[in-house]
Amino acid sequence: MKWIRILVFGLWGLVHAAQAGSIASPNGQVVVSFELKEERGEAGCPTYSVTYKGKAIIADARMGLELDNGASLSRGFTVLSSSERKYSETWKPVCGERSSIEDAYSEMTVVLAQGNSSTPAMELVFRAYDAGAAFRYRILDAPQSDGMIHIERETTEFAFLADHAAWCTVRAQGKYWKTKISALGEDIERPLTLEAGPDLYIAIAEAALVDYARMKLHPSKEKPLTVVGVLSSAVEASLPLTTPWRVVMLADSPGQLLENNDIVLNLNEPCAIEDTSWIKPGRVIREVTLTTQGGKACVDFAVKHNLQYVMFDAGWYGNEYDNTSDATTVTVDPKRSPGPLDLHEVIRYGEERGIGIILYVNHRALVQQLDELLPLYKEWGVKGIKYGFVEVGPQQATSWLHEAVRKAAAHGLMVDIHDEYRPTGYSRTYPNLMTQEGLRGDEGYPSNGASLTLLFTRMLAGAGDNTICYYDSRVDRNATHAFQLAKAVCLYSPWQLLYWYDRPEASPQGIGGAGTEMPVIGGEPELEFFDQVPTVWDDTKVIHGKIGEYAVIARRSGEEWYVGAMNSQEARTLDVPLDFLEPGKKYIAHIYSDDETIQTRTKVRIDRMKVDAETILKVAMSAQGGQAIRIVPAGPADHYPTYGK
Repeated sequence: MKWIRILVFGLWGLVHAAQAGSIASPNGQVVVSFELKEERGEAGCPTYSVTYKGKAIIADARMGLELDNGASLSRGFTVLSSSERKYSETWKPVCGERSSIEDAYSEMTVVLAQGNSSTPAMELVFRAYDAGAAFRYRILDAPQSDGMIHIERETTEFAFLADHAAWCTVRAQGKYWKTKISALGEDIERPLTLEAGPDLYIAIAEAALVDYARMKLHPSKEKPLTVVGVLSSAVEASLPLTTPWRVVMLADSPGQLLENNDIVLNLNEPCAIEDTSWIKPGRVIREVTLTTQGGKACVDFAVKHNLQYVMFDAGWYGNEYDNTSDATTVTVDPKRSPGPLDLHEVIRYGEERGIGIILYVNHRALVQQLDELLPLYKEWGVKGIKYGFVEVGPQQATSWLHEAVRKAAAHGLMVDIHDEYRPTGYSRTYPNLMTQEGLRGDEGYPSNGASLTLLFTRMLAGAGDNTICYYDSRVDRNATHAFQLAKAVCLYSPWQLLYWYDRPEASPQGIGGAGTEMPVIGGEPELEFFDQVPTVWDDTKVIHGKIGEYAVIARRSGEEWYVGAMNSQEARTLDVPLDFLEPGKKYIAHIYSDDETIQTRTKVRIDRMKVDAETILKVAMSAQGGQAIRIVPAGPADHYPTYGK
């Protein structure tokens, strides 16, 4: 990755013994303030406040940490010094929702001593971005620490001034519900999205979680309308220790929250991989029969339909839940498939045709064999690994998992992490981390409303592997096929898993195996959209968005634009201005919409129309429908009708 520092300038001023301070974001709309206060009878308590456009968002929220030896890093402090700086750079991600990301903020570092000591004990680092506020702890010294620290819990608060609505889930793959802060349950996942008014949305998030315990969120038992950060385990580390960032995202709309989700990446370290040329995004088909014939059929399908990868899921090396299964061997689980599977031949066959192979490996095998598997898979010609059923939450699990990503990078292997892992921006530092689940994807039968809630909650954290289904019966139960096409635009993932339960026509059924009830991919003409839709983008714009109800997102790749429209609850028609197109230039819009009169099993209509920057599309959707649109520059031979005429 190449990243270019445009401007770094420090206005460092030491202000000894000042007990308060504040910084403003580059546009002046986000202000973060710090103050040592007396709280609940305790003196010298660090607190912070946040305002947005002059309105108080968080006020007098306590900060701190409690240690295992009874010592506290949440009270009894004095300020030794504080300093400020401003920073701005533009960097280019290997894979992203935009090709260029601005990282601009004001920063304040407050150095604290405890008791009567003049020795620095802790630094509090605050940042104010246009997209929100962030802060972290740097622990320099602690009572009875002996160079080590054992943190039992955080006392970080997010103290709000009103009983905002919130969209909650207790599991990364769980269902969401809407409630109030006053009725918030425990173990709430982050990001936690809040509605503070018709023009004010907030999200509590975490960034740069690498070797620390995951933060979840609980209601405060002592302070109304206050959410507390709770660690998933104790944390033990040598000093000095820098914690992950606690983030408060701020925006005028749910769509603006999503457009500004780069704040999570910006709070991580720059790319640590010198040569990233081997890191390749792309569209993926899952091989469901675990056979040589099925593998080659998927490779042929990928070539025909412009996909880049074939992924072999669980069962290729035996029962994934059996500790004796050996992931260095190709030993098909007979409960999943009768085989035969010559995996090496499929890898060779794919390599000849420019199609990469991705292998699933369960956490059981990863823990036992990771250092043996990585060089072996590289030797086999495998392009990436899907880490399955990984443990998340405790510090030890977090450290192991991110080390496993770094080890994969050292062997030139890309990674997809499945199940409960939610990203905190580590793909900026190690962009071989292509995607992750951490959401209730299509495997979990999500309703349209659930997918439209994910879009403005979980997707604020980063890429999500939604495992898009197309022909599976659950699509008809929950959505429409045009809605499924739109997911490939709206739900960002550099590895976009398509046809999750589907198989090519040349693939075997698999007697008694995983392929028995898998539907066959047909020749419906709208598959051309999946053939063309990119998985990474140069620009992203959220045109419409209401949590759980509807969204329209436009994304650009080169000169082409792709629009995804997703709907829920009731039929609606949305105006979609195309003012993001280049003025004065003609384009062709390929529009994929639901139409029950179309004589295919998917009922998707295709219209091709001339459009330009002055066009306003009327996007009509049923209560569970959607639309997908590809907009490309018009050529001299394009003779299509003009939209609306």
